[in-house]
Amino acid sequence: MNSSQRPMTIPELKSMAATIRCDIIDMITTANAGHPGGSLSSADLVTALYFRIMRIDPGNPAWPDRDRFILSKGHACPVWYAALAERGYFDKSHLGTLRRMNSILQGHPDMRKTPGIDMTAGSLGHGLSAGLGMALSGKLRKKDYHVWVILGDGEIQEGSVWEAAMSAAKWKLDNLTAILDRNRLQNDACVVDVMPIEPVADKWKAFGWRVVEIDGHDMNQIVEALEGAKSYTGAPTLVLAHTVKGKGVSYMENVVEWHGKAPCKEEAECALEEIRRCACES
Repeated sequence: MNSSQRPMTIPELKSMAATIRCDIIDMITTANAGHPGGSLSSADLVTALYFRIMRIDPGNPAWPDRDRFILSKGHACPVWYAALAERGYFDKSHLGTLRRMNSILQGHPDMRKTPGIDMTAGSLGHGLSAGLGMALSGKLRKKDYHVWVILGDGEIQEGSVWEAAMSAAKWKLDNLTAILDRNRLQNDACVVDVMPIEPVADKWKAFGWRVVEIDGHDMNQIVEALEGAKSYTGAPTLVLAHTVKGKGVSYMENVVEWHGKAPCKEEAECALEEIRRCACES
């Protein structure tokens, strides 16, 4: 965090995660396009990073000593845009322009258009390699920033992810943390049916990474794992976050069709009501 905002408490993080989920639903419904499932599954992780963990300055997005963040599964960018807006990188009015021509918020994140975007994403499998380069650069220049990369579990079917994993361990990049959004669904099927990836934890350990498994919706576990990753030395960390695709909206949860489909107005109203009700009860 930067000095202008204190790190949020766990209850505050839970409340902000609910706000970000509402932003996601509003954005995708207004655009009539987007990817709600993976955005909602990673909402708690992104909230913890932007409002508790990362050293950042929204007033100076290019601050050389900031922590870096890459959403390698770039189609889930509504969660990133919502966090950036809520954190003050740009006015929230932009959220209503998702995917419009000339908007700063395109269907995949673009570092040339959006304040706070550290790496353009689109084609899957590239984010960890970019994060590796940022982390290695930091080591060589004796910088103390940390690099955070969120990966999709379908995405790690890409071979380039494992090349980056091998290299990061070789260089002992303890300033690099990968967070795996393990929601078990990808574009149009279950991950296990498209290309099985288990045993995930053992594979990352075999590549020389420290692995921490958590419930990716338990804010206490998330914060503990991310804070631990930032202080760990000697190897990169993989936070294996077990999540639910579409988390927070019961009719979207674990339903593969909500990978890339926008809710209609009535569906969105139901989703928003449910998210807000659950936030009040928690």
